[in-house]
This record gives sequence, C-alpha cells and structure tokens, in this order.
Amino acid sequence: MQIFKKLLNYYLGMIAIFTLGRLGLFVWQYDRLSPSDSPLWQSFLYGLKMDTMVASMLLVVPLVVLSFSPSSWQRVSNFFLRFYFVVVLGFLVYMENATFPFFNQYDVRPNFKFVEYLEYPVEVFHMLIADFKLPLFIAFVMIALFVWIFLRSTKESFVEVLSLPWLKRAVWFLPIALLLFIGIRSSFGHRAANISDAMYSNNRILNEVTKNSLYAVGYAIYANKHFASKTIKLYGKMDKKEALLRMQRRLDIRGNDLNSSSPFSRVEASHAKPHKKNMVIFLQESLGYQFVTPEITPELLKLKSEGLWFDEAYSNGTRSVRGIAGVTSGFLAVPGKGVVKRSKSQNDFFTFAKLLKPLGYHTMFLYGGEARFDNMRSWFLGNGFDEIVEQKDYKNPTYVATWGASDEDLVKKANEKYNALYKEGKPFAALMFSSSNHSPFDIPKGRIVEVKKGINCVENAVKYADYAIGKFFAEAKKLPYYKETVFVVIADHNIRVYGDDVVPVTMFHIPALILGEGIEPQVYTKLASQPDVLATALDYLGKEFRYPILGKSIFADHKAGINLMQFNDNYALRVGNKVAVVRPREPAQTFRYENNHLVETAHEKELERDALAFVIGLNVLYDEQLYR
Repeated sequence: MQIFKKLLNYYLGMIAIFTLGRLGLFVWQYDRLSPSDSPLWQSFLYGLKMDTMVASMLLVVPLVVLSFSPSSWQRVSNFFLRFYFVVVLGFLVYMENATFPFFNQYDVRPNFKFVEYLEYPVEVFHMLIADFKLPLFIAFVMIALFVWIFLRSTKESFVEVLSLPWLKRAVWFLPIALLLFIGIRSSFGHRAANISDAMYSNNRILNEVTKNSLYAVGYAIYANKHFASKTIKLYGKMDKKEALLRMQRRLDIRGNDLNSSSPFSRVEASHAKPHKKNMVIFLQESLGYQFVTPEITPELLKLKSEGLWFDEAYSNGTRSVRGIAGVTSGFLAVPGKGVVKRSKSQNDFFTFAKLLKPLGYHTMFLYGGEARFDNMRSWFLGNGFDEIVEQKDYKNPTYVATWGASDEDLVKKANEKYNALYKEGKPFAALMFSSSNHSPFDIPKGRIVEVKKGINCVENAVKYADYAIGKFFAEAKKLPYYKETVFVVIADHNIRVYGDDVVPVTMFHIPALILGEGIEPQVYTKLASQPDVLATALDYLGKEFRYPILGKSIFADHKAGINLMQFNDNYALRVGNKVAVVRPREPAQTFRYENNHLVETAHEKELERDALAFVIGLNVLYDEQLYR
C-alpha cells in the first residue's frame, strides 16, 4: 500500500503541473474559445485523460524500482528515484512554460517543429536568446525553485518504502502495473486513447487547450518516423490507383497511364515564342500577403505593375521545405516530413534543374545561410543542381545575421553570378532564397525607414527583404542578362500561420509575381498554387516540356483552380469557395470559405474523397518514387 500511496502522490503532482498549464492557456485564449459545440469545462475532463496517459507512462520506471529493488540497495535506489523525479518533474515544468511562447508563435501546442529545429543548435540558440529571453528566464527560475524545494524535502523520501521486505513490495507490482496500463491506454475500446481524443470540439483552439504538450510532441515524433507505413492510414482508406486517378481529375491532367513509372509526367506546350531564356526564382522567406502594403513592400508593389501578378496564390504548407518543393519541383505537401528532408527523394526526384540541365542550363541554388539547414544541400545537389552558393562563399559580406549573410549580400552575389554566366554564353536557372524575415529579425541598420522604430520585428524584416528585392532588380536591369531572363518572386509560406479555423486558409495567401522582358503586365485573379507559378514560369521559356508538375500554367488549355494546404496534420483541398478538410482519425468535413473564414456546410462526399486522395496519392508518388 505504501508503494501505491507514494506513486499516487507523484501522479497527483504531475496532474497538478499539467492542469495549471492548461488553466493558464485556457484563460489566455478564453476569448477565442467560443463558439463551441461542447461545454468549455470538458476541456479539463478530456485533458485529464491526456495527462493521465503521460503520467502513467512516467510512473512505470519508479514502480519497477520500488517493487524489485533489493533492500540492501535502498540508498542507491533512493538516490536514483529522487534524481528521476527531479528530472521528470522539472522537465514537465519546462514543457508547460514552453507551451506559451510556442503557442504564441505557431498557434498550436508544441508539435514536431518543437524538436525539428534542434538539429541546428547554433541558429536555435541565437533565436531563443534574441526572442525568448523573458520566457526562458521565467522557466529556469521556476525549475530552479522547484529543484531546490524538491531536493530539500525528499532526502529520505523513498527509504521507508525500500526498507520493507522485498516480497511485501513485489506483491503490489501486478495490481499497480494493471492500473498504470489502464491509465496509459485510457480506453476500454478496441483502440487505445490517443491525441485525437482531445479533438472533441469544433473549436480548434479549445482542442489545442485540451491536448497535453509532452504527449503532442511525442506523438508527432512517432508519426513522422512511421508515417508512410502506419500513420497515413489514419486519414482513411483508398486504393492507390483510385487516389492517383482522383488527383489527375482534380488537376485536369489527362490521358496519363497510372501504371507508368511517372503517372503525372506529360508534355505541356508553350504559348511563348521559342527562345532559350534564363530563369531566376527569388523565394521569399515568410512573406505573407498581409504584408503587401505600400508602407511595408513598396518595391514589390512597383514591380507588380511590370509583370504577371498572382492575386490569389496560396502556399502548400507552413514550412520552408514545403515552399522549396513547390517552386523547384512543383510538388505539393506530402504527409509527414517534406520531401526535401526525406531519404527517397534525395535522388531522381523531379526539379526544374533536372528538366533544364539536358538543354545546357547551368543550375544553382543561392542562399545567405548554411545550405545544410533543412537538408537543402543534399536535396539540391542530389536532384540536378550544379552549384550551391552559401554563407562560406561570401567574402566580406555587408552584414551577417543569425541566419547568415544578409539579403543585400545575396542579391549582389546573384547578379555577379548571373552576369558572369551570361558573358560566358551559358543559359542558367537559379533559385535564390532570402533569410532576413526570420526570427530574431536582425537586419542591418540604416537601410529602411522602419515601420516600428528601433525594434527587431517582422514588419521591419519584411521591409528590409523588400528593399533587397528592389536592389536586386535595380541592378539586374542595368546588366545585359536581364532581357534574356524570366524572373519569379514568390513566398515560401506566411510568417505565422494562425487562426481559429481548422485550417486558417487566409494565412496561406502569399504574393507571387513573374516579370521580365516581353512579359505582359496583368493580374491573374483565379486560384493558383506554387506549382502553378512554376509551370507558368517554365511556359515563358518558350519550349515544349515534359514534366510531372502538380500544377499548370495559367495559359494551359485546361487549368484547374485548386489549392491543397497542409496545416499541422490537417489537409484542406480548396476548389473555388468550397473546402474539404481531412484529419487523422476524424471524419472529413466540408466548408464554405467566406469573409476569410471557414463555415461548415453539408458534406460533399466527392470533394472529401478527393482531399483524401491527395493525402494518399502524394505519399504513393513519394514512397514508390513515381515523381520523376
């Protein structure tokens, strides 16, 4: 019985930490919790289930030690258990503290993003020190205070239990282990409880409050590791051929053999005059459409009147790797890790570099930071790019920020490279990737009239990125290569995708522009995706191409107006103003998009099945290496 009482006390302690964190999040986000189809208090009831699952898992090790440790080891076992609980409880205090700044940044509880950036400790360290000084200070003070109190009050905490005869302790193992098993499973149904049990409301924010951050991170790590084989099935079932056929129909890609090694590869004729033009895509970090204003992006708006402006372009997802895949390969957001970081797509995956290389193009990727970030170096070099320009290649840069050489250093280097290639008579195709608009938003002084005076913020960072765009084109227009080049300016994603909707569609809205000599100024007002922009840019090169791009030129005879958007584990297929959303372990829903929000409407089964088809079909294209 003493073992049970001891473990019960620690269970209640963990539940108290989780509940205080949930209560804080509940109060902070209270204004966003209505309307809801469920009583708000149920958040704490369902949350208790989530917390019990985690607490039960964490009590398994102490149960084993308390039940089977020899009495002669009581001092060693006591030290181990005190150390174990100080680490576990201290970590829980940290996780509950970390939930608040993470939620403020991403509008969700910690998920896979929380651990993914740990691959890049230098960049993350600088970002944390610059942006999260106060939250870190509060968290570490709370942890230090807890550790001090805990160690002072538990010197002989477990000795009394461990001094009991081994047999008296061992007999309690099975009944307590059974209780912990029930707690971990938290369900008497066919399937154990999981994170979807927290998704009890139609209000997304209330569901986030209900979750448990530690469980959410652990589940995300598991899901990303086992996605192809297991987690993909959680969205629903569909034969892979049906999924690919539905994708073809929605994308209006006709006559392709589903049994071929590349079921989406087809010939697309060009509307432009035959001419071997260069192509430069300037990918902008986190430039959401809401920043496109005369005050923040005056240079981009000047250029808007010179080319083809996409007024309704939308990103694939919320991470740079999704945008990179969209504008270099015309691929959409595959479930789990993006293809830029996956093993099977490091070679023989379609990119515009592989398309143009046989035609004599020199292809390159230019970036101010380290290309190892997000596995970009491996992706580009393995899929047809001839050259990578990164931080080490900048001699005496004007300014070096947390994420590398500044955008003005990038555009200066790019113009030098392009002009040199032009003089050598080599056609080229390049992707430039900006980095200024990224936390902690450190930019060189004296370049812009700041939107917010004297602080590092997203508005000032975007305006500096816009300044670099203007500087790039001002210099390019003076160089002879300009008249022979098609330019694209497009964002990878928005800075912070947030909102109460299950998928905040309006936060996927991004600017996109194609310009160059001979490109007629116009505004395209229909829906467009990042793959559509890539296909349109290739169209301007004036050649008939065969490629598998999951989008079409706006000049194509049959151009579908659709978007597929990934928000965490949720996928939204938008066709006009109808949006179908699919989620793991949840029934599909149909919404009407109006006034920048989703309004649930009657199910449209075919649209919902098509949304599921994209989730399954994209995974098939990656997993069976059919995208080439």
